[in-house]
Amino acid sequence: MSTETFRALMLNADEDGKVNAAITELTHNDLPEGGDVLIAVDYSTINYKDGLVINGLGKLVRDYPHIPGVDLAGTVLESNDDRYKPGDQVVATGWRMGEIWWGGHAERARIKADWLVPLPEGMTTRQVMSMGTAGLTAALSIMALENQGVTPDGGDVLVTGAAGGVGSVAVTMLAKKGYSVAAVTGRPETADYLTGLGASKIIPREDLSEPTTRPMESATWAGCIDNVGGSTLSRVIGQMAYGGTIASLGNAGGIKIETNVLPFILRGVNLLGIDSVMQPYENRVKAWQNIANWMDMAKLDAMVTETNLDGVTDYASAILKGQVKGRILVNPNA
Repeated sequence: MSTETFRALMLNADEDGKVNAAITELTHNDLPEGGDVLIAVDYSTINYKDGLVINGLGKLVRDYPHIPGVDLAGTVLESNDDRYKPGDQVVATGWRMGEIWWGGHAERARIKADWLVPLPEGMTTRQVMSMGTAGLTAALSIMALENQGVTPDGGDVLVTGAAGGVGSVAVTMLAKKGYSVAAVTGRPETADYLTGLGASKIIPREDLSEPTTRPMESATWAGCIDNVGGSTLSRVIGQMAYGGTIASLGNAGGIKIETNVLPFILRGVNLLGIDSVMQPYENRVKAWQNIANWMDMAKLDAMVTETNLDGVTDYASAILKGQVKGRILVNPNA
């Protein structure tokens, strides 16, 4: 039985259901049974879902105590699965890790081998977690647009919630691929940040957040990566160009949309849902390799803020308030 200790951000719930977080020392024996691979975590991230979990919202966690963190990258220490051996560098995102399974906000993690993919060729664990689930989701969204025929010469691609994690990565990758990117933000102070990532137009959020009674508006966007949902997505549907495609992946603006069939039957608009949590292994490997090819790594540092485990709770609250720009990288060993 291993007595080696490591640090983790541990969540507990009191009798009233209030969730409290504290840095705790654990041993390998404290990690969940049923995992195939023990990993020394190099980096994790903070996503919107982490904000919900750490603040006890959304009823995403079934049992306490619990370690949050829906992403991690690191090095295999022990493996009961032939696909991985000690020394292999691996990435894990999704699969409800950090929700119903202990996650990456710790120096160690034990998870199922089926949830892992090898570290993409040409990338470091820091680079991978500088993007994390946000990067994976952005890549899957671009893949979905291109599978529907969206090309760099076809017109502007709109990215809503552009200053957030998925939006920042999407803007950067689209720009590197040669797309003209229109970035939507409710924070005017992020305009220079977004143009630095490659956006060619900045659209104020209020231009899209108010509902309209018109069934369709001017055909404007060849494609859209929508992180917001709600009234913003409702407006965007009516502004899509003929044959345009929307990749829908977020609901920060609400889960309900109001629309009509005309954009779909008169302009052939496609509305595609993007899920990164339960993606099959082959899709994950392809998406991560696309990220390695599509991402402008020279711009990556501009979108990343690094913290240690002690800073996670503050950023977890800030991300729920829309106060986080780009990506939050968690170094559990710092």
